[in-house]
Amino acid sequence: MTADQKPAASLPIGVFDSGVGGLTVLRALKKALPHEDFLYLGDTARLPYGTKSGATVARYALQTTKVLVDQGVKLLVVACNTASAVALPGLTQAYPNIPVVGVIEPGARACAQHAPHGRIAVIATGSTVRGAAYQTAILRLRPEATIATRPAQVFVALAEEGWTDGPEVEAVAKRYLTPLMAEFPGGKPDCLVLGCTHFPVLAQAIRKHLPEGVCLVDSAETTAESVAAELARRGLLKPTGTTGDAQAEGSVHFFATDDPERFAKVGEIFLGQPLNAADITLVDL
Repeated sequence: MTADQKPAASLPIGVFDSGVGGLTVLRALKKALPHEDFLYLGDTARLPYGTKSGATVARYALQTTKVLVDQGVKLLVVACNTASAVALPGLTQAYPNIPVVGVIEPGARACAQHAPHGRIAVIATGSTVRGAAYQTAILRLRPEATIATRPAQVFVALAEEGWTDGPEVEAVAKRYLTPLMAEFPGGKPDCLVLGCTHFPVLAQAIRKHLPEGVCLVDSAETTAESVAAELARRGLLKPTGTTGDAQAEGSVHFFATDDPERFAKVGEIFLGQPLNAADITLVDL
């Protein structure tokens, strides 16, 4: 039976990102939905998305998701903040029958819940900051919120290189965070949103330059919750076996647009488990 002949609920969930950062979202998805199957595509040949124009990112997103849709998926997860900020309208228009979940709305909900005084700091890529996607999403939920943002593009490069700690990483964190914290009364927001899926692997270094009590918000877990709720609402959760049967863990198939060996090496840091380059399919866009 081919993919397009499968019942919709039996199809995998498609996940895409500009590179390996979205593996933090996949990790949360696998934890929340352990029996679901996933297809993950990292557009490693064209990263980073955060330095490119919105029109270019929207075009890239359509090209990458087509690979996943052609394989057969029941839901698309845009595991990239930059693409979530600019590409969701085009994706929902191109694929009206496939639900699309981005990471910005779930992230905004999480920080709105963890900001008792409405003081919210956001670090993201330059493109996400310029597009004001987080500000817009947060203010819909908390109109009284005070929001300060800062582009932190060097964090992406550090994460992609696998540099997650050490004096160089801490120096960059201090350079970004010290002036950002100073924008709030007493130098302390309620929370800091990690507005790029690359940033969670740098969380330890970031925390060292935050005042005590500032909550770090990573949208990965909230996105996974949103995906689970959307699948349940649409009746698309993967069918379970008969009562008493243990259901097998779901599968993951990986695709990359460049250098599967590097994808596997760096991707292990984000996914939290070993990756084999032989298991990563190279695709040409």
